[in-house]
Formats: sequence, C-alpha cells, structure tokens
Amino acid sequence: MFDSRNLLLASLLCLFSFIPETQAASAQEINAKVQEALSTLYKNSSSAKNLAGKAAGILVFPEVYKAGIGIGGEYGEGALLVGGKTQHYYNVVSASIGFQLGAQVKSEIILFMTKDALRKFRNSDGWEAGVDGSVAIATLGAGGEIDTNTAQQPIIGFIFSNKGLMYNLSIEGAKITKIDR
Repeated sequence: MFDSRNLLLASLLCLFSFIPETQAASAQEINAKVQEALSTLYKNSSSAKNLAGKAAGILVFPEVYKAGIGIGGEYGEGALLVGGKTQHYYNVVSASIGFQLGAQVKSEIILFMTKDALRKFRNSDGWEAGVDGSVAIATLGAGGEIDTNTAQQPIIGFIFSNKGLMYNLSIEGAKITKIDR
C-alpha cells in the first residue's frame, strides 16, 4: 500500500538522487571533512573552541544536505570524536513538509558537555534530537561570545555554513544513527 510515509520516502530519494555528494563517503573522507568543519567553527568563535575543549564528546556532520520542493529532507554523514579521536561514524536524517523550495548545505556540530549525555547518546540505537536529548543551539553575541545559559547546557549544537553561523535553525527531529565505515 502506498501511504503518505512511503510518498515522503520516495520523494526524499528523488530529491537526494540529484546531489552527488550524498553518496557514502569513506572513513578518510569523513575524517578530513570533520577536521575542516571544526577548524571553520574555531576560526569563527574562540568560545566554541573553549567549549569543545571541555566537551566529553563532539559529533561533527561537516556536510548536511537539505533539499525540498514542498516535501524536504536532510542527510549528512559525520563522526563522533572523544578525546580528539574518531570513535564511530554516524548519519543524520530528517524530513519536513511545508513551504520549501531549493537546496543548501550546512555543517552541524553537537557538543556533549557531560559524560552522562554522551553515554546516553552512545547507548542509543538511533538518537533523535529533541526526543532522546534536547540540543541547545548556540548563537553568538558581540565578540563571538556564546550565551551564558546555552554554554551551561549538557548538549550544545552549532549550525553553520561557509558564510558563518546560521540562526533560527534547529536540529530537533533529526535522527542520528551509527553507520559502518
């Protein structure tokens, strides 16, 4: 039976078939892009670099592709770093319905500030932002400083593009799943 969920999945497959970079990347490619994304974030905010230095783990999706024509979706692959070393690889997937047209690429970095938040993430079969853990999205104030309240949260997210930190975006509803590389 072809229900609305199957229609959504079929639409997403069609959308992402036009973006060649969404093909599975190798571990080496992901690792190189992860380091590049971290460098970009740190260059834009010393506060983000300081927070990352205190994090129990850092989940980096260097390229998250979003496309939509009424029905939209996002997909990206990344890595979890603990102690500066890659532990596992993950993908992030989300879908949306509503007014949308076009495509974009962005980077998402999630800092697990406590060992407990990191443990819950690592022990999940598929972690959904907003359900399995609330992600406080960082915004930068004057001088690149992060809001004090945000900096005290157990899970902090950064969303940015090559044009800098992006505002009014959310990771909520994104499903993050471990993948083999």
